[in-house]
Amino acid sequence: MKDALLYLEDGASFRGRTLKQTGETIGEAVFNTAMSGYQEVLTDPSYTGQIVVMTYPLIGNYGVNDQDKESDKIHVKGFVVKEFCRRHSNWRATGGLIDYLNDHKILAIEGVDTRALTRHLRISGAMKAIISTEDFDPQSLQKKLAAAPSMEGADLVKTVSTAKKYVWKAKGLRRYKIAAIDCGIKWNILRILADLGCEVHVFPATATLKDILAVRPDGLFLSNGPGDPAAVTYVIDTVRESVGKLPIFGICLGNQILGLALGGKTYKLKFGHHGANHPVKDFEGNRIGITSQNHGFCVDMKTLNLDDVEMIHCNLNDQSVEGIRHKKLPAFSIQYHPEAAPGPHDARYLFKQFIDMIELNKNSEVVK
Repeated sequence: MKDALLYLEDGASFRGRTLKQTGETIGEAVFNTAMSGYQEVLTDPSYTGQIVVMTYPLIGNYGVNDQDKESDKIHVKGFVVKEFCRRHSNWRATGGLIDYLNDHKILAIEGVDTRALTRHLRISGAMKAIISTEDFDPQSLQKKLAAAPSMEGADLVKTVSTAKKYVWKAKGLRRYKIAAIDCGIKWNILRILADLGCEVHVFPATATLKDILAVRPDGLFLSNGPGDPAAVTYVIDTVRESVGKLPIFGICLGNQILGLALGGKTYKLKFGHHGANHPVKDFEGNRIGITSQNHGFCVDMKTLNLDDVEMIHCNLNDQSVEGIRHKKLPAFSIQYHPEAAPGPHDARYLFKQFIDMIELNKNSEVVK
């Protein structure tokens, strides 16, 4: 183990010790309040470009396995914890977290006062940060951060989207064909859609509406993903053309993309929502669910045409928008993660709502 320094853009610093990987890494520092699900967090493409701080003090208790991955690799730029567990215990485990991080060459540090760090990020906001095992000079580190790009204005979708279209088969009999725009899609979304009888044709983020319509889908899914949604103009244009032509369901970045496609704007949250314990109210169902969240940007409801678009879900911690729906056309989206992974399953019913919307659209087409 080697001494390491986490240096923040505002000059705050926190010392720790690195695992096997040494060197430097730069990203946006954010904290995650989930008590478990660290493997899903690490492999979530939405964390591209971010250094993740886990607030729970002991990480790695149950090891890692091949079933809990949300993509084919680790996407975080760095990983910060209070303490790594050296002896995992779980019947599903195929290895330990420390070896997993080392094998993927992730710069991870422990021994950090993560409570103090989390409080600092809550007060000051998410910001650029650098982890270094080589440079401990504040002036030098500050220069490196000043030269690093900001999350605002960053198009990170192209770095995580699939290079070519592929098909995720339905489980059992295929009932529906879904086109999914991959902005960094999580595998559990695909698993749930497959369980509902959906064959999912996953398209690169640069796909056009013509590409999508060529497979004759029953619906269009907009995935989660990293970076600033306003920078992903090519996806926004495709979705704008798709509204009214296909039933649309979006999650996380997909919610922001739909909001932008419908004429709204997005803004950056102070420290974002990252965790598995966020209360959200569903106005239509008049119910409250505990949800899994991972986003740093939000749709500004005031910028949308409220004659056409309504807010259907609301975050009860800060009253930010957690879901929107077009009043006249078959399109809705959710800011949080109903597929969980990690997190509670309170909101999985939303996938069924997507299927119901597809069925309703099919029936209306038959009537026409």
